[in-house]
Amino acid sequence: MPRGSAALPTAADVHAALAEVADPADAIHLQRFFKTGPGEYGEGDVFLGVRVPTTRSIAKRFAALPLDEIDTLLNSAVHEDRLAALVILNARFAAAAKPRTLDIDAQAAMVEFYLAAVRRGRVNNWDLVDVSAENIIGPWLLDRPRDLLFELAGADSLWERRVALLTTFAFIKAGDASTTFELGERLLDDRRDLIQKALGWMLREVGKRVDEQLLTGFLDKHAAQMGRTALSYATERLDPALRVHYREL
Repeated sequence: MPRGSAALPTAADVHAALAEVADPADAIHLQRFFKTGPGEYGEGDVFLGVRVPTTRSIAKRFAALPLDEIDTLLNSAVHEDRLAALVILNARFAAAAKPRTLDIDAQAAMVEFYLAAVRRGRVNNWDLVDVSAENIIGPWLLDRPRDLLFELAGADSLWERRVALLTTFAFIKAGDASTTFELGERLLDDRRDLIQKALGWMLREVGKRVDEQLLTGFLDKHAAQMGRTALSYATERLDPALRVHYREL
């Protein structure tokens, strides 16, 4: 290393920074909140006890973390390590997408890196999916074919299916509801709670950010087939009488 140059941060540095502000009482609460018990969706997940704003603040300090060290964090058993890794990856992807620092090759590499982490089960709780899918895959697929999302939606993994749905939040924010509806039709019969909530949430956002008539058109076709949770989320912002109408179906 050249004399005077600063050493690059490591995954161990990030973990140490998180551990320094960890609260054991919060760890107990978070392990309950994220359903880490036997048979629950987050079974075996380990928490230090660091709240999300603090984790984000620490991640910002380690923006220069090399990709292989981000991978080490993603392989950690500790939830906050994986969350910090994804926040750092988000920032790196955003930088590679800016006009002044545009780097298509770097974006492509990060998308593949992220998908590999998803497929080996390292993006494995709802907050990890929600913080990353729309920020990494979403911008990448805005003007590209979206076959990948239908592949993810057909996967056995709950987390891959949720990644598919949450990616469409980026499209919704750009005024495009088409893929949300296509995936929604494919996942209507998926009664896993975290898919129900994701589907209802994305549909609600279509009504809020794109066009309420698009949402009601979807509901006119599919409300009777939807699960109660998805329908409840999807209709939250509708006129009360219309909400009752759809929920009675």
